[in-house]
Amino acid sequence: MIATAKSTLDELSTFVRETAMLESIQSLLEWDERTKMPIQAGEYRAEQITYLSGMIHQRRTDPRIGQWLDELAASPLADDPHSDIGTTVRQMRRDYDRRTRLPQSLVEALTRQSVLGQQAWVKAREENDFLAFRPHLEEMIRLKKEQAAAIGFRDQPYDALLDEYEPGESTERVAAILAALREQLSPLVAEVVATGKRAPVEILRREFPTSSQESFGRGVAARIGFSFDRGRLDVTHHPFCSGMGPHDCRITTRYDERFFPSAFFGILHEAGHGIYDQGLRSEQYGLPPGSYVSLGIHESQSRLWENFVGRNYSFWRHFFPQAQATFPSALEGVRLEEFYFAINQVQPSLIRVEADEATYNLHIIIRFELEQSLIRDDLLVADLPTAWRDKYREYLGIDACDDADGVLQDIHWSAGLFGYFPTYALGNLYAAQFYDAADRQLGGLDGLFAQGEFEPLLLWLRHNIHQQGQCYTPAELALRVSGQPLTPAALIRHLRQKLAPLYGIRCG
Repeated sequence: MIATAKSTLDELSTFVRETAMLESIQSLLEWDERTKMPIQAGEYRAEQITYLSGMIHQRRTDPRIGQWLDELAASPLADDPHSDIGTTVRQMRRDYDRRTRLPQSLVEALTRQSVLGQQAWVKAREENDFLAFRPHLEEMIRLKKEQAAAIGFRDQPYDALLDEYEPGESTERVAAILAALREQLSPLVAEVVATGKRAPVEILRREFPTSSQESFGRGVAARIGFSFDRGRLDVTHHPFCSGMGPHDCRITTRYDERFFPSAFFGILHEAGHGIYDQGLRSEQYGLPPGSYVSLGIHESQSRLWENFVGRNYSFWRHFFPQAQATFPSALEGVRLEEFYFAINQVQPSLIRVEADEATYNLHIIIRFELEQSLIRDDLLVADLPTAWRDKYREYLGIDACDDADGVLQDIHWSAGLFGYFPTYALGNLYAAQFYDAADRQLGGLDGLFAQGEFEPLLLWLRHNIHQQGQCYTPAELALRVSGQPLTPAALIRHLRQKLAPLYGIRCG
């Protein structure tokens, strides 16, 4: 029986790896579309990706997969649900069951609308024209509701969409976690703002040449562990990280010569995603043990390197002299303490990707609440810009002056990524708990960073998170690594400890 099961496992693995190869080709086309593709190629690119999407869906729902999984589930090979084989059977059954509920016509329609919607979004944002984008968003929401109905859900349609990105989570539980976060975060932000103390952010708005930003950012990304032998850095409208195979991970950023943090922390963020992808077990590529477990855990890695490491005082004790040498005119005479305060300012703002560490999650909570309303039909797309402005006024005390910097600022809804936004906030919470655990177990990260030593943290993440693949659910992984379930406590403690000496607020 075991010999037969091993033969079945080989057949399943070969079939799935071949499908993963097709998916990597699709990823390459999508990367090219958002970085290098000529504008006029957009319509045909949509057809190319749609065609591939249909082929992949056919393979992912092939009846032989169900038969192979049935045979393996009945064998002793799958007795341990957290072993590589047990994980393969468990996770592939989950994926197979979800996909077989979706008609191929719907999969192809979603893919086509995603490509066309993203292309329409780029133009609409450039022209500040929400009306031109509105029909694309309305069609995408119609398709996402159809997708949720086909998959099925426990309490509300949004559950089916959220579960695609954060397996095992429910809208109710995530809403409760984010509500608890907001209850502690809003008073913290208000406390900081009430001090009236202002960070010297003008030093970040001097002249930072793009070529120097690129070389500095690449150098730091390499130092913290992103391998450019297995990856590359490019420019795009909205930064992202994309994997095209076990040794091909591509990150992107966008440069602003008059604002240093935009590209630099964007590079650190995407490098964090890339480090996770590069840390997955390449011999398991295409199979669940070699795949990331959730977008929340993925986001924890980008946020950990961007904020917990990249905005750390000890990190800049090591890198600030190099930054001053790279940008002599911009940073001449600037003290490390001034620079550190500037990159850790707290100031409610309109743009999510440029938000400070303390206010960022309020941006996410706004989007989380709005997209639930859209999926429930409590909010019409036509009324979305007004609802957006109302939420920003209520949660952050600011007004969106136009739709380009308001409801059109993110690419996600144009791509159909409903259920994606809350994973950013979950990622911040996971990151705080993981960083705490690593700091305790490695004997203090500040001392290592000050000496330019990042490999101990990298190896700790490799062992505890990256190489686990999908062997544990996100909730199980958080409990195993940090010793506690997900709560806002570690993140709020981290923020207070950082901001207390900068703004003169209470530490705890």
